[in-house]
Amino acid sequence: MWWKESIIYQIYPRSFKDSNNDGIGDLAGIISKLDYLESLGIDTVWLNPIFGSPNDDNGYDISDYYDIMKEYGTMQEFDILLQGLHQRKIKLLLDLVVNHTSDEHPWFKEARLSRENPYYNYYHWWPAEKGKPPFRFSHFDPSGQAWTYNKATDSYYLHYFSAKMPDLNWENPQVRKEVYDIMRFWIKKGVDGFRLDAICYISKDTTWPEIKTHDWGAYYAHGPHLHDYLQEMNKEVLEGTDITTLAEAAGITIDEALHFVEEHRKELHMLYHFEGMNLGYLKDAYKRPDPKGIDLVALKSLYTSWDNIYETGGWGTIYLTNHDQPRMVSRWGSDIETYREISAKMLITFLLTMRATPIFYNGDEIGMTNIRFEAIDDYKDIDTINMYKYLQSKGEDTTRFLLDQQMAARDNSRTPFQWDDSKYAGFTDGTPWIKVNDNHTFINEAAQGKDERSILQFFKQVVLLRKHQPVLVYGKYQLYDAEHPQVYTYTRTLDKTMFLMVLNFSKETIVYKLPFLMETDIEPLVNNMLTFELERGNLTLAPYQALVFGPLPPVMPTAAAVEIKAAVLPLEESGELAV
Repeated sequence: MWWKESIIYQIYPRSFKDSNNDGIGDLAGIISKLDYLESLGIDTVWLNPIFGSPNDDNGYDISDYYDIMKEYGTMQEFDILLQGLHQRKIKLLLDLVVNHTSDEHPWFKEARLSRENPYYNYYHWWPAEKGKPPFRFSHFDPSGQAWTYNKATDSYYLHYFSAKMPDLNWENPQVRKEVYDIMRFWIKKGVDGFRLDAICYISKDTTWPEIKTHDWGAYYAHGPHLHDYLQEMNKEVLEGTDITTLAEAAGITIDEALHFVEEHRKELHMLYHFEGMNLGYLKDAYKRPDPKGIDLVALKSLYTSWDNIYETGGWGTIYLTNHDQPRMVSRWGSDIETYREISAKMLITFLLTMRATPIFYNGDEIGMTNIRFEAIDDYKDIDTINMYKYLQSKGEDTTRFLLDQQMAARDNSRTPFQWDDSKYAGFTDGTPWIKVNDNHTFINEAAQGKDERSILQFFKQVVLLRKHQPVLVYGKYQLYDAEHPQVYTYTRTLDKTMFLMVLNFSKETIVYKLPFLMETDIEPLVNNMLTFELERGNLTLAPYQALVFGPLPPVMPTAAAVEIKAAVLPLEESGELAV
């Protein structure tokens, strides 16, 4: 179960590194940065879709599952990339999209010709003679309606996303066979696993009851045959292999999670949920940030609940951003220059010391921030563009929407990776497909590679700490001071070893009373600042300060505080670092 000990690094190929100066990142660009990936200490790469695609949704609309997107390169380059990763002991997860295809996929081109075509039943249709189809919400369509009329068949096809992304009919066993064949093809090529996009939507209630709500979790995810399909996939493709699966599990609740990842159910290995991503937004507006910010008490409760559920089985993941979210430091920390580096380091510490497989997104390791576009013409993402059109059509306030998007838009995380301070950040010598963040002149990999106290160097060191300390992977998680509004305190304990994490999630200086006393001369193993002040159990935390103490002997906090001492072990035993 290598994925439990893995540290996953997500690469958005379009924005990572351009090798031929067409302004679009490609496989050859990633190949040129293999040594950089190895230097990070990560051991698994998740690539966003690289298959043939017309790019309505940047590769999530697949027209050819057996070839590489022409903009990204060739199959030969893919083979070189895979070999290069494996030579560096880095595994590869491919992003597989099988809830839907592109409308330019040969299957759909055939399907839309006539109802008698054998590919017609590869998709979901509503015959026009039955009248208007029952409402289904489309996440990307400006109309909000997930049915689009097709004249040749006199019927409507279903698309939970854009009209150019028709949903596959998983009730058709031939469709499922096609999916399993695709997976076998890439496994034979040597990939180590799959990130399964929108997998919770593959099963639909085909009695088609009317659904008026946009509640994805209640009505769109986990249809009646979802677990049957996942168990069949496991039996047909995954059983007896070391291939792992990471599922995008939008709409899945804590209570449902174990049904997907408990080992005896033989479905999936890992999933990532969206409950954390919903924190900090107002409920009555589309991705409108709450002016109060993120409620840390709610965040602690949420992540503790998810950890607790895996006590009985399964395995979790933890992440704070990806290609569908704004930048980590802009959302969860602060991208004000006073706090950017400190808060980025604090968030890195958090991800690498929780009991779950951490997933980082390219740029997290150097503290890249939101770009904050001001005009709709700057955006490339179908989600933002179509929602803007929808609001325009309703006569609603687009100015407010654009302000919200500066914090919430997906394009914030899709700007080119900032390699250096040159005109286009070392990403390309051509014109980049999307604007480069102006702050690349001082936030870039080249500068941080030379700075011992940079975010990048901090990232590498805490990655190394996790790899040296099994307690940070498998140790029991215990939360303290659940109601503290600014400080997140927890321990990880395995056998006779304990680590204590104290993280300030605020811009304020906090005097914090530890849940147990420690020696006054104890020093933290990890400290994202130069200062450290502990007196009689009271810890003075600077804004966004992160402290890790350990290895320590396990203790049970009581009303009478117990004094504990840090064990001093050699690096090969303890993983101690001067951070």
